[in-house]
This record gives sequence, structure tokens and C-alpha cells, in this order.
Amino acid sequence: MNTKLETAERRSLPPVCANTAPKSIWARLAGICGPGLITGASDDDPSGIATYSQVGARFGYALGWTLVFTYPLMCAVQMISARIGRVTGRGIAGNLRRHYPNWLVLGMALLLLIANVINLGANLGAMADAVKLVFGGPAQLYLVAFALICAVLPVYMDYARYVSVLKWLTLALLAYIATIALVDVDWGEALAGMAVPKLSWDKGYWGMIVAIFGTTISPYLFFWQAEQEAEDTQEHPRRKPLRHAPFQGPNALQRIGLDTIVGMAASNIVALAIMLATAATLHVAGTTEIETSAQAAEALRPVAGPFAATLFALGIVGTGLLAVPVLGSSAAYAIGEALRWPVGLAQRPRKAKAFYGTLVVATLVGAGLNFTPVPPMKALYWAAILNGIVAAPVLLIMMLLSARRDVMGEFTVGGPLRVFGWLTTGLMAASVVALAATSF
Repeated sequence: MNTKLETAERRSLPPVCANTAPKSIWARLAGICGPGLITGASDDDPSGIATYSQVGARFGYALGWTLVFTYPLMCAVQMISARIGRVTGRGIAGNLRRHYPNWLVLGMALLLLIANVINLGANLGAMADAVKLVFGGPAQLYLVAFALICAVLPVYMDYARYVSVLKWLTLALLAYIATIALVDVDWGEALAGMAVPKLSWDKGYWGMIVAIFGTTISPYLFFWQAEQEAEDTQEHPRRKPLRHAPFQGPNALQRIGLDTIVGMAASNIVALAIMLATAATLHVAGTTEIETSAQAAEALRPVAGPFAATLFALGIVGTGLLAVPVLGSSAAYAIGEALRWPVGLAQRPRKAKAFYGTLVVATLVGAGLNFTPVPPMKALYWAAILNGIVAAPVLLIMMLLSARRDVMGEFTVGGPLRVFGWLTTGLMAASVVALAATSF
């Protein structure tokens, strides 16, 4: 019976034109890379850039191993997130709402919203400071302009075109690869730092490790990639949730795997480039205290030259334009699914007013935080704590969801992916304990 149904579903799908010309390797790669690439690129937001700059400036090449170590963990949890969205046709919050108490879902969604708003404010402020550094002028004006662009663009731009814009914005990451070519990296010491962990019992050392974990494995990334996979099943007429079209599973899971591997590789390579660039310049020059990504760009000018500093600053703007809409959208998805609203960037604004309203308000409130006396680094510190608090239980529930046949059907997660998923869950729970210990 199932075979007959699958055959009927295959026949009902729109036919592929027989005269379609063979695609180039770049066209095929563009077709594969989507939610995973955007997720990985948005992980290197201005707040993340500030963290990696701090690490490089303070510890030189010593913590390069953390980015090698976190790469398989990032791949595992993002693949699991993507699978949940592709298999069920719903995001993380939508699945939580169906299988767990409402208070738990709403609590996690609200914590994610608060953390994302703080991150939004820090990112918008960093973008404004970076433009001021390059072109001069009032940072407040740039801040308002960026907030309006990032709030309005997702609402009024066609979904397919908007996703295409986000893909193009991932090219901003190349600015940090180019910066490496302009500085004198001690590759012997850098490779040693990547290959051999040099552990220290210094509290600041472990605080930075916790910060790297919190930056690379963030809850908003889980929600975003799952939601984009779910939304893509609605936008592509040939795609259906795998629970209802299991014959699409092999190709879909292969695409998700490649997309995520490429996206997370881009994320960690760029993070490593930032760390190496600041280690080779700021750390060597004795500049070990960096608080913001824009301050890192400014500090690069006397030691690496104005061109390197400008590239670094423009990279902040490009990654911010990518990350800010992702932060706002992931919060809107979580709140919307928890409250049973119509959600999705493919929805018309009139049909999803609450969803788009949450996105816009979160972005504007984040921008408004820059006009308060709260120091941005203090705000980011509390956002990191909230991210850690949210990440551990969300990962726990994701792992439980991904193993349930009533949720995932025949696509339950097992094997090495499951092992790495549980390992990441344990490490993130330990990071919450470490944050609490260093806080008190």
C-alpha cells in the first residue's frame, strides 16, 4: 500500500523539463547550499567577530584548537536541527508545542527572544561603529539606517529573492580570508595551536573557551535552520515533509549533510582567520584587551595597515546584514510557533502580521538598546548566559525528539550523528555550569 501511495505521489509532482541543459558545478553547488550555508555564515556575526578578536588578541594562537574541536559538534547539531524541520515540515518550537507542555515551549521561546534582542542590539551597534570607522559621520544615523533595512527587508522582499540575497551576503566572509593575506602569520605556531591543546587553569582562559562554545553553538541557529528546511518544503512544489514522502529521504538528507558541512566549515574557517589575524598583529604588538569588533578593526590599522583595517570593518557590516535578519527571524519563528501564529518569511505580511511584527519589534528594540547606558559588552555577557541556559535544554529535547518514531518516522537520528549530538548536549550543559562558576 505504501509503495502504491509513493508511486502516486511521484506521479503527482511537477515534471522536470527533459530539455533542461546540464548545470554547471557552481549552479549545482548553489542548489545544494541554502539553510546550512546561511546558518554557518550568520554564526560569524559582529558579536562573534568580537569574541574571536578577543581570543586572538589575548591568547595568540593558543586557542586555535577550539575551532577544530567544535566543527564536528556544530555539524552534528545543525544536521539534526535541519532533519527535524525537513522530516516534520515544522520548526523546533512547532514540534516542541506538539509534544511538550506549553509553559516549557513559551519559556524557551521567551528566553531566546531576550537573548536575540540583546545580540541584535550589539550587532547593529558594531555595524554602525564599523561604518563610522571607514567613512566617518554619526554612528547613530548608521545605526537607525541598518535597523530599518534589516527590519523592513524580510517583510516586503519576495522569499526566494530574500534567500538569494542572504546567500550573496555570505561572500562578506571573504573579507577575513583576505585579511590573512595582508598580515604576517606564524604558521608553525598557528598549526601547533590548532593541533595541540595547551590547557591552562587560568580563569580567563576557561572563560574564553566557554565564550567560544557559546558563540559557535547558539540556540538561534537551531531554530533558524530547522525553520528554513520546513519552509523550503512549502516553497518547492517537488518537496514534501519526509514523513509523508519518505522516497525523497536519501536525496534530501544528502543535500542537508553537504549544505551543513559546507556552512559550518565556512563559519569555522572564517572564525579561525579572525583569530589568526588578531593573534599575528594585536597579540604580537601587545594589544591584548579588545571589547568590540569595531575596536579590533581600529587596532589593526597601525599594525597591519589601513587596507587590512578597512577590510575587517567592511566584513563586520556584511556579516551583520546577514546575521541581524536571521536573529530577528529565528526569534519570531520561535514565538510564533509557540503561540500557534501563522509563521514564515514566505507568508504575505497581511496573513502573518504577528510574526512579522515580532521580527520588526525585536530588531528595533535591539537597536534602541544602543541608546541606553547599558555597556554593550555587559549586555553580551548576559546574552551569553541566556544562550547557554537555552541551548542545553533545547539540545536535550532536540535529541529526544530526533529519536522518536512518532515524530521522525523512519528518519530517526542514530549512529555517529546521535553520538556527537549527545556529546554536544553534555558539553553545553557543562558550559552553563562553568559560566555559573566563573560568574560567582
